[in-house]
Amino acid sequence: MNIKQDEHPLKKVCIICAKGAIEDVYATLVMANGAVMEGIEAKVFFTFFGMDAITKKQMNKLHTSTVGNPAMRMPGGLPFPSLLGALPGVEAGVSAMMMKQMDALDMPPVDEFLDMITAGGGEIYACKLAADMFKLEKEDLTDHVIDIITIGEFYALAGGQNTQIIFT
Repeated sequence: MNIKQDEHPLKKVCIICAKGAIEDVYATLVMANGAVMEGIEAKVFFTFFGMDAITKKQMNKLHTSTVGNPAMRMPGGLPFPSLLGALPGVEAGVSAMMMKQMDALDMPPVDEFLDMITAGGGEIYACKLAADMFKLEKEDLTDHVIDIITIGEFYALAGGQNTQIIFT
């Protein structure tokens, strides 16, 4: 693939993760890890249900959304009937299947992904509003979290030329 060099290459990405489903959290982690691997400064802000990805008790127990997910497919590519997702055990089974497929691709669990991101210089932040709302303290969060900050403080970190803010 021939990629044209931009006159103004990307220097920083600021990613906001607001959802706690496997597919949303892993999209955030893959983008942040890809950025640090390319030498791009990465700052990740977890808010609302995305806080599950950095909460010690939840981070490696994420689920996928089976109800109301129009992109959900069954083996063979057939659409997944949304009503099936409401049956007991279906969400857990689909989540386990997804994790098994990601494991086959050597995708690390959330805590190891955070290790890789921070080892590459990426920064992880938690949202103060969400932490207050869910009654979470810094001790409840993974050690990867630098601080619990407001969205205004996160925006201040996003300053500078050639910066992109990505919302997942």
